[in-house]
Amino acid sequence: MDTISTLLNEGDPVVAVVGATDNPRKYGNRIYLDLKDKGFRVYPVNATRATVDGDPVFATLAELPETPDIVNFVVPPTRTLRVLEQAKDLGFTTVWVQPGAENQDVMEYLEEHDFDYLANACIMVQARVRSTI
Repeated sequence: MDTISTLLNEGDPVVAVVGATDNPRKYGNRIYLDLKDKGFRVYPVNATRATVDGDPVFATLAELPETPDIVNFVVPPTRTLRVLEQAKDLGFTTVWVQPGAENQDVMEYLEEHDFDYLANACIMVQARVRSTI
C-alpha cells in the first residue's frame, strides 16, 4: 500500500479506471470523475461504452495511449480477474482493487502473480488534490 499511495500522492501517475461509466449511481463514474477533478491523468476502460464524461473510452488495457502507473478496478470480481490476466500479460502490475471488485480468487491471483496491489481501500479517499503549480 505504501508504494501505491506514495505513487498516487507524490508522483504524477497515469490511472486507468476499469469500469468507468457515465452512470452516476455507479462507483465507476464517481471514481473516474473524482480522479479527473483532482487533476490526475486518467483513462476510462470499458468495453461497453464509447465515452465517459465526454472522454473517449478504451475497450481494453492494450488500447491505452500510454502505460498506466496504476490500474484501478471498479468492476465485479469475475471481470476483475479477467482484466487482471490482461494486465499481467501487458506488464501492468501495479493495481488498485476497489471494495467489491475483489473476492478470494482475485486476491489469490494477485498474490500468485506478484502484483503490487492495494485492495479494499477507496482510491477517492487516498487520492489528494493535485497541485497545478
